[in-house]
Amino acid sequence: MAERQNPTERAELARALCSAVRGEVEFGATARALTTMDASNYRRVPLGVVAPRDADDVAAALAVCRAHGVPVVPRGGGTSIAGQATGTGVVLDLTRHLNGILALDPASRTAVVQPGVILDGLRTAAAPHGLTFGPDPSTHSRCTLGGMIGNNSCGAHSVAWGTTADNVHALTVTRYGGDTLRLGRGTVPDSLTGLPELIRTHLAALRTGFPELPRRISGYALDALLPEHGTDLARAFCGSEGTLGVVTEATVRLVEAPAARALAVLGYADEAAAAEAAPGLLPYHPLTVEGMAADLVREPAGLPRGAAWLFAETGGATPAEARAHAERILAAADALDGTVVTDPAGQRALWRVREDAAGTATRMPDGTEAWPGWEDCAVPPARLGPYLRDFRALLAGHGLRGTPYGHFGDGCIHVRIDFDLLSPQGVARFRRFSEELADLVVAHGGSLSGEHGDGQARAELLPRMYGDELVALFSRFKDIWDPDGGMNPGILARPARLDENLRFEVLPKRPVDVAFGYPHDGGDFSAAVRRCVGVAKCRTAEPTGTGVMCPSFRATGEEAHSTRGRARLLHEMLAGGTGDAGGGGGTGDPRGAGGVIAGGWRSTEVRDALDLCLSCKGCRSDCPVGVDMATYKAEFLHHHYRHRLRPAAHYTMGRLPMWLRLASPFAAPLNALARVRPLAALAKRLAGVAPERGIPVLARETFTRWLDRRRGKGTFIFSNDEVAMVWPDTFTEHLSPGAGRAAVRVLEAAGRRTVPAGRGLCCGLTYVSTGQLDKARKVMRRTLDRLGGTLGTPVVVLEPSCAATLRTDLPELLHDDPRAAELASSVRTLAQYLEEYAPGWQPPRLDRPAVGQTHCHQHAVLGDAAERRLRERAGLTGELGGGCCGLAGNFGFERGHWEVSAACAEESLLPSVRAAEPGTEVLADGFSCRTQLEQLGGVRARHLAEVLAEGLGEEAE
Repeated sequence: MAERQNPTERAELARALCSAVRGEVEFGATARALTTMDASNYRRVPLGVVAPRDADDVAAALAVCRAHGVPVVPRGGGTSIAGQATGTGVVLDLTRHLNGILALDPASRTAVVQPGVILDGLRTAAAPHGLTFGPDPSTHSRCTLGGMIGNNSCGAHSVAWGTTADNVHALTVTRYGGDTLRLGRGTVPDSLTGLPELIRTHLAALRTGFPELPRRISGYALDALLPEHGTDLARAFCGSEGTLGVVTEATVRLVEAPAARALAVLGYADEAAAAEAAPGLLPYHPLTVEGMAADLVREPAGLPRGAAWLFAETGGATPAEARAHAERILAAADALDGTVVTDPAGQRALWRVREDAAGTATRMPDGTEAWPGWEDCAVPPARLGPYLRDFRALLAGHGLRGTPYGHFGDGCIHVRIDFDLLSPQGVARFRRFSEELADLVVAHGGSLSGEHGDGQARAELLPRMYGDELVALFSRFKDIWDPDGGMNPGILARPARLDENLRFEVLPKRPVDVAFGYPHDGGDFSAAVRRCVGVAKCRTAEPTGTGVMCPSFRATGEEAHSTRGRARLLHEMLAGGTGDAGGGGGTGDPRGAGGVIAGGWRSTEVRDALDLCLSCKGCRSDCPVGVDMATYKAEFLHHHYRHRLRPAAHYTMGRLPMWLRLASPFAAPLNALARVRPLAALAKRLAGVAPERGIPVLARETFTRWLDRRRGKGTFIFSNDEVAMVWPDTFTEHLSPGAGRAAVRVLEAAGRRTVPAGRGLCCGLTYVSTGQLDKARKVMRRTLDRLGGTLGTPVVVLEPSCAATLRTDLPELLHDDPRAAELASSVRTLAQYLEEYAPGWQPPRLDRPAVGQTHCHQHAVLGDAAERRLRERAGLTGELGGGCCGLAGNFGFERGHWEVSAACAEESLLPSVRAAEPGTEVLADGFSCRTQLEQLGGVRARHLAEVLAEGLGEEAE
């Protein structure tokens, strides 16, 4: 199989594909960089990406690739963890257009879907009929049905409903040459010449060579072709990992979804004890039996006593029936402790802990990196306890660590292990461990893959599980389907070595020079970028609960504007070199030499992808591995524009605190001029502001001037416990002093005297968000100098984005200044301060519903638990939504961002406000959120302090 690396040949291939297909053909650096990796340890650089519009486009693209001798890799959500969604030829992106549910028949309990349908989309469509698709991997919000078929995915509910293969009725598949087959039971298409003979002449091997396991996913499922199994060609195709053909349509079975569910959570001394207990729960017919250990629970989650837990979900026609079912399991279990959770919100919170383990497990409790590779071995459930003990011993023998978790009821274990995949010695140990672990799994009667397929991670070791005869049959089976070897070569049949194509090989061997401290990554920007392991929680179509990540992806639907996509581009940029003059690399060598992105910090591809990052910080908290794209964006912009002319918005909005201080004495005339449309339009054009935006009104009296006038200019003794210091952030000071005045009234009502934290203070937010990091550090150091002896005194910060900057960006930029950490630790929101320093104060009872949105920075950095409790005590009912308002400081004001900004607001914030009943309080603590609501929704939102102050009644003069 030839691979076109020559630029001329690649251009010829691109032209041929453009002529043959109606979908997008993308051979540029961005498209290629976005598809170099999946969620595995592997990296292969494709020649280009094709997004076919329909099945005819798939056939045409495959025919062109065959004519040019170029391999093809079908790709869905790209969350495969064994390397099978990467390749060196043409990647078929099946998510962009082939994502329709073509039919859903409640009577027959079937659905006809295209391969790019997201699992949650199918489940949502089936839910009104009381149905669901049984298999549900933890990536259900972004994995595709095509990918699930390719990997024979399973998920938590396979105890009740089996694997994907158990739920597939028929498939329409296009082969490498462009011909289309319909696969089902009982017949073999004539075009698969040699397949009937292969079955007939190897009946004994097919009947005896496959272990009986609920989770046997490794290799090709050739035993499904046995006559006694109905010669089920569709089932045999499941788990073929894109090596046989491309699914263009699938008829899948749906199952009845229980009307009510309950969750029995059982605590055990360790995961081996939990594993030994799991088979004893199966006779009670739970929907799931999941297991995980305490190492993967980073925050309190309401779990019962124990160091490991089983989650046994039950169903019923009514909540009482589901609960009774769960209580029977609880009573029968020999657990240290246990509880039954029936509240849907409580169940969702616990399931999020379990689902996020795929990302959480990538970091040890001490911050050490851990990797997939042996993510999902499976053994008979009765052998799981002994296997885990032997597994732990094997880890210890190699000096490795990992925390098992997963589908204990099916004997399937997930684990991320702290392999050193950066040094030759570490990679050699990775290979030795892999070989010994494969032998251990086989010794326990298990399968090397129990869910996600073999890919490059395990296929080389299949002879240890199946023997040479069956593995030779795998190669023959592959050749019958794909005689030219063009479908995803190097996977399953004649596989690549498990220690080839590792994605870390191309990264810099020494830390690159950066501005931020990256304290959680040892000061290494490459390690920070490596955090992204590709599980793609950022690719969800809508925010989950109060989650934020990733608003730009949801607005555009493009991988380049997801957190993962941007991390991939940064990875390829680092692989190409980061010199300010341009860097090196950019070869796109499929063997792993060099990065796809040339230009280093000057890369236009990375700049364009980061341009639509709102710096909402949502990924910092919502990404299971804590990718912090807002910080990476600031770092990139700092280097990209160093010693170069910046966009106009960086000089205007990026230096907003300075301009507002200068403009403050002239507020009245400037406000009047801003109302003159031609002048306003000219000002916005010069300032790089979107023409659709209104110019905010300057306060005629700043917050600190009002506070001075109110309190006089006397000297306060800061040791007095009754004094509250309020941070005069730029927005409260110059644009929204009403929030500051209200906060003062509330603090005084709580028995605190209020003073400003100082004069001329600035957190540096706008400088950070525009990547002016040298200036940001200068501003921050000046602020620390001006605080002087008040450092360490608790300070109330009313603007969430400024509070988040002080809490995180300040100590991470000034990591060499201990005063920065001291100030960061003193930051409090109003609600946090009141709860800590005025715990007995009762707010006024307002007793009305509230709607709005928790500020994205508050969600990501500060948390809103104190705000929730304060609202509850004040009688403000209802939950504030998640997501991002879309204005996000300077982002929504910048020219070129209007459409994305508005789309973010329309996702949840504006619809929730429009749907609110009359008299509902609209809350928004962030100035950006209030501005967005006013400019796009015509709604006046208020800071919580303003609402509480109003409840205190009229202030006496």
